[in-house]
Amino acid sequence: MPSEDPNPADASCDEPPHETSAADLAARYQQVRGLSGALCAPLSPEDATAQSMPDASPAKWHLAHTTWFFETFVLEPLAGYRVFEPGYRVLFNSYYNTVGEQYHRPDRGLVTRPGLDEVFRYRAHVDAAVSEALESGALGEQALGVVELGLHHEQQHQELIVTDLKHLLSHNPLRPVYWEGAAAPEGEAPPPLRYQEARSGQREIGFEGSGFHFDNEEPRHAVTLHPYALAGRLVSVDEYRAFIDDGGYARPELWLSDGWAAVQSAGWRAPAYWDLDEGTLFTLGGQRALHGPEPVTHVSFYEADAYARWAGARLPTEAEWEAYAAVHPVKGNFVENQRFHPVALEAGAALDGAAQLYGDVWEWTASSYAPYPGFRAPEGALGEYNGKFMCNQMVLRGGSCATSNAHVRPSYRNFFYPDARWQFSGIRLARDLD
Repeated sequence: MPSEDPNPADASCDEPPHETSAADLAARYQQVRGLSGALCAPLSPEDATAQSMPDASPAKWHLAHTTWFFETFVLEPLAGYRVFEPGYRVLFNSYYNTVGEQYHRPDRGLVTRPGLDEVFRYRAHVDAAVSEALESGALGEQALGVVELGLHHEQQHQELIVTDLKHLLSHNPLRPVYWEGAAAPEGEAPPPLRYQEARSGQREIGFEGSGFHFDNEEPRHAVTLHPYALAGRLVSVDEYRAFIDDGGYARPELWLSDGWAAVQSAGWRAPAYWDLDEGTLFTLGGQRALHGPEPVTHVSFYEADAYARWAGARLPTEAEWEAYAAVHPVKGNFVENQRFHPVALEAGAALDGAAQLYGDVWEWTASSYAPYPGFRAPEGALGEYNGKFMCNQMVLRGGSCATSNAHVRPSYRNFFYPDARWQFSGIRLARDLD
């Protein structure tokens, strides 16, 4: 687990200047905040309060923490603002030490009060104040930039609401359904796996242009890419089952040392949420049969790396992935599709190298999460923790079926510890070219 927040990318914030008008930002604020509520609408208060592991947080906490962000960093500096509940400053602080104390993260599921209704009242209080500040012109350019950052921060927590809830519900032997119709199997057979030669040589990666981005996407810099090719699609369930059937989890020669230790200590035999004996997996649409053509998901970096070795390939570096993806539009299966699960390609889909680059599953890369050359963390609380995460974690690219389509771009860097499996993480292969 990478940070006090399950997804540490929300710590990597881009500093203003801000480029979106207050009116546009007000409309976007309503849309983003509304989606959080919609994602939690199917939940009971009990669903929203429980915490299944230290790496996850209750849905109620996500709703409150994202609200705390706007209250703390946007509203409290405004004259005349009335704080909803002073105690929330500690209770819903994630990891901002410069702001003050934080409640012990593994115990978030013990916080039965405030209840879910009270958390929604808290959200309504803050939403009214933020909307008024946006409409009245009370926020300067710096504060408008913080509002925009807060919306991207909330979109990350929307993804966590989905993934953390899936982990929670998977522990219930009733295998409850979160969303009727979610994860219905599609597709009969994916196209054959082919590799697409990529442009090598001197390339540049990192954010380019205008608009929002996190500071870990900067500065843009040159990289040298040796000749390589990327798989035209993601690895499928059937392909991963062949790895399992060939004894993949029992062959130490395929695994990194730490990965083999994780297999032994955790007893992994298959991706998370799989029942090999029954040939089923748990989804947010309930328990159902494994569907061979769809992309495999909920694998750790260690599993992705071992599979790549078994397949005679490797994982791409993040520079290779970004240089290739940068010329392709951001489109795919995102949270707005309400599938909440990766979807198979149609059998006749054209593999031009762009298939499933975005959405469906986060794609593990071979790159450790580290600062780009010349990186400097911004000052103040909003930049407090980015640099601290740049150790012992691996980069993922592309977004997933739980990510918002308005939140992803080619330069976006997600990162998790290499043993993490509760996110929608999958595999795209790469090969060296002679």
